[in-house]
Amino acid sequence: MKYSEFYKLIEAAGWTIDKGTNHYKYVHPDFDYFIPVARHQSHEVPRGTLESMMKAAGLKKKKEKKENK
Repeated sequence: MKYSEFYKLIEAAGWTIDKGTNHYKYVHPDFDYFIPVARHQSHEVPRGTLESMMKAAGLKKKKEKKENK
């Protein structure tokens, strides 16, 4: 998933951008913490980073289909 896709996903879940410098700082009215997200729109989010941010945002990752060869 690219960062630009993650921005859309997290914003659809009610998270909004607060202030930030090198990272966007996403906040949500139901949570007392923020999620820092890098500003790399066209880059792929590393798998571990994506899983961590999804968990913090209370989002579930879609199951990826494995190709049989």
